[in-house]
Amino acid sequence: MITKPKGTIDVVKEDALLWNYVNYVVDDMMKSYNYEFIRTPIFEASELYHRTVGNTSDIVKKETYDFKDKGNRDLTLRPEGTAGVVRSYLENKEYASPDTKKYYYNGTMYRYERPQAGRLREFTQFGVEVLGSNDPAIDAEVISLQYHILEALHISNLQVNINSLGDGESRLNYKDALIKYLEPHIKDLCEDCQERFKTNPLRILDCKVDADSDILKNAPKTIDYLTKEAKERFDTVLKYLDILDIDYEVNPKIVRGLDYYDHTVFEIVSLDNEETRQSVLGGGGRYNKLIKELGGPDSYGIGFACGIDRIIALMKDIDLYKDIQREIDCYVMYVSEEEKLHALDIVQNLRLNGVVTETDSLNKGLKGQFKEADRLNAKFLLILNNEDLKRGLVNVKDNHTKEEEAVDISEIVEYIIGNL
Repeated sequence: MITKPKGTIDVVKEDALLWNYVNYVVDDMMKSYNYEFIRTPIFEASELYHRTVGNTSDIVKKETYDFKDKGNRDLTLRPEGTAGVVRSYLENKEYASPDTKKYYYNGTMYRYERPQAGRLREFTQFGVEVLGSNDPAIDAEVISLQYHILEALHISNLQVNINSLGDGESRLNYKDALIKYLEPHIKDLCEDCQERFKTNPLRILDCKVDADSDILKNAPKTIDYLTKEAKERFDTVLKYLDILDIDYEVNPKIVRGLDYYDHTVFEIVSLDNEETRQSVLGGGGRYNKLIKELGGPDSYGIGFACGIDRIIALMKDIDLYKDIQREIDCYVMYVSEEEKLHALDIVQNLRLNGVVTETDSLNKGLKGQFKEADRLNAKFLLILNNEDLKRGLVNVKDNHTKEEEAVDISEIVEYIIGNL
C-alpha cells in the first residue's frame, strides 16, 4: 500500500472541519481589514530565496527543497511566503501605485526538517504583507490583525513578544558587540553556531540547540544598541499597541529566523495551559531593505505568517471545538423510484438556493436513511411518500423539535430557508 510521504498529513474528519473554520475566520477578518488576496507559485527560482531568506539561514542551508527542471533551471519549493509576494509586487510593478499595498495569502510551504508536533515538511500558512508604508501604525495594525484572528478562533491568553532589530547602524553596532561577547565562548556552542559565528553571528541567537544555555541567555540585547531614531520608532509602535489594547511583552530574544528583518520583529504565543505554554502560533517583522535588494525602489515592507496546522493542533489540545460536527440543513428521504424522481428535483432546487442538502445514494431503507440523517445532524427531514406527493405535499420534520408539517411542494425552498 502506498502511504503519504514523511512530514505530511491528510486533512480529514475533525481536522477538515477545523481547517475550513480557520480559513473562514481568516478570510472574514482580512476582508474587514481591507487586505487583498494574492496567490503566488509554489515553486520559484532558487535565487529568490537565497537572496531574501539568506544563504546563512538554516532554511536555505538545510531545509529547502531544491531541484532542476527539464530546462536545467534551479527551482525551489517555497519555504515561506514573503519572498514570492515581494517578487510579484515588483514583477507586476505594483509599486507604481500611490497607495499602500496590503496583501494576504494562504497556501502550502515546504521545508525539509525533522517532523514533530506542529512542525511538518509540508505545512500551510496564512499571512500578510504590507508594502510601501513605513508608518509605525502599520506595524501595530499588522500585529493587531494577527492577534484578533487568533482571538476570533477563541484562542485565549494570547501574548505578543516583540523586539526591535533597529536600522542598519543599530545592527552594525549590535553585531560588533555580539561578536566581542561570543568570541571567548564560541567553542562551547554547537557546530552550527560556530559556523554561524563566521558568516552571520545574529543567527546564533535563533539557535534551537543552545537556546537555553547561559551563554545565549546573557548575550547582549538588540534594543540596547538601537540608534536614537530606531528607539523612538520602536517606542511609537509600542504606544500604538497600547492604544489598540494589544497585550505584549518586550522580549529581546526575538530575532526571527530570516535574514531580511529589521526594526520591528514579533511572535504571538498562546499561554492557555502548561502543555501549550509558549506555543508560537505565528510571527513576522519589518523588512525595509528587501524590496530594494530585489531590484525594486527604496521602499518598505512588513508582514506576518501563521501556521494553520499548528493552530489546529492547539485548538484540539485545549479542547476548542471538541464538539464540532458536520451539519447539514436538509435530508430528503424516499423509498420508491417515483419518490426518487421528486427527491432529485427537490434536492437540486434546495442546493441551488444555498441550502445544504443530502439524500440517499446507497438504496437504503427508511430506517437506514434516518440513521444517516442523524449522523449528518440534519436540521430538517423531508420525508417523501406517494400519497402526499399526489396531493402536492411533502412531509417536513424539524429534527430538533420533532415537529412535523405538510408543506406544498412548490413552497419547499421558501419554507426551509425561512425556518433555518
